[in-house]
Amino acid sequence: MFTGIVQAVGKVVSLYDHGGDRRITLHTGNLDLIGVNAGDSVSVSGVCLTASIVGDHQIAADLSAETLSRTTFARLRVGDHVNLEKALTPQTPLGGHLVMGHVDGVGKIVERRPEGRSVLFSIETPAALVKYIAEKGSICVDGVSLTVNAVAARTFNVNIIPHTLRCTTLDRLIVGCHVNLEVDLIARYLERLLQGEQRETASSTITRGFLAEHGFTGKS
Repeated sequence: MFTGIVQAVGKVVSLYDHGGDRRITLHTGNLDLIGVNAGDSVSVSGVCLTASIVGDHQIAADLSAETLSRTTFARLRVGDHVNLEKALTPQTPLGGHLVMGHVDGVGKIVERRPEGRSVLFSIETPAALVKYIAEKGSICVDGVSLTVNAVAARTFNVNIIPHTLRCTTLDRLIVGCHVNLEVDLIARYLERLLQGEQRETASSTITRGFLAEHGFTGKS
């Protein structure tokens, strides 16, 4: 689990395809790798990856066919920059929001324009994800915890402050770029809970008439 607060910007140094999967090696930049071992989780532009090799300012991880099909990683090229965050610990300040690193879909930048000292991005999202995105709610974009400013039929807006632009890859985004999206996990679990209640209600044979017939309520 992560917070969506990017700790460093890394760089893709190699990509190797084998058997439908892909091995990625990253230079981790200023990320502190003390305490990070093979088998630990690292968020790479919003995708939770298991580090298979940890070296001097480098980590390697395997990208499954599932990851390649559901994220922007099929588009990654050597030299591309990525946002990095180590896994959350009990001592980590929760400055963003709870992020799983399980990408829900891929969005597309459809507008970028200055707004004061910030930059406004309008991001087109898959239709199935729109219901999870709420104004002033949280969303994770390429591993960055952001606040949603507005929601339309298929798009949402976020304002990126200068600090975030400097410390992440978001300043490199232009119209047409694709980004990894993870919606607020509370919205996902709430929907699942409500679906369960609806199924129970629909399948129940206990009705008001049934209760009245068997003496549990007064007859109407």
